[in-house]
Amino acid sequence: MEIKLNDRIANVELMSRAESRAIIRVDGKEYEADILMVEQDVYSVLLNGISFNIELIPGNNLKQYTVNTYRHSYEAEIIDAETRYRQNREKGLALEGEKSIISPMPGKVISILTKPGDEVKEGQTLIIISAMKMESEFKAKSDGIVTEVRVKENDTVDGKQVLIVME
Repeated sequence: MEIKLNDRIANVELMSRAESRAIIRVDGKEYEADILMVEQDVYSVLLNGISFNIELIPGNNLKQYTVNTYRHSYEAEIIDAETRYRQNREKGLALEGEKSIISPMPGKVISILTKPGDEVKEGQTLIIISAMKMESEFKAKSDGIVTEVRVKENDTVDGKQVLIVME
């Protein structure tokens, strides 16, 4: 998995773990760590012989944290397959002008909640796609008018396929 700390992204692998001891590989370099929770969201970390106290404050979702040390504070995010999917889906909302919606990956159209000529509001759900055993709602990124719906219910769609065009 990858972990983003502020603007830096590191590739992190848990190589082994026994009780509180772990061997962690960060960007190809191995570290020995002894990690012990001393109270809720506060950890004592012994990393290659150096001691740190770390506070983890949960963020907006289960994969985002504020990490506080004695001297520094970091915004952290765990970037796993689910996070990459979410990020790709958010990127896929804009094509052919900032308002159109595309499918970030192959899937099946479950429901279309708009038609050409409809005025839609920002945040309004326009289409629901099933992909990877999950249903995803695609919402209007801003107010606009639907000019074209390029799919119908039960259609199979490809990744990067334009679903709805708005102006």
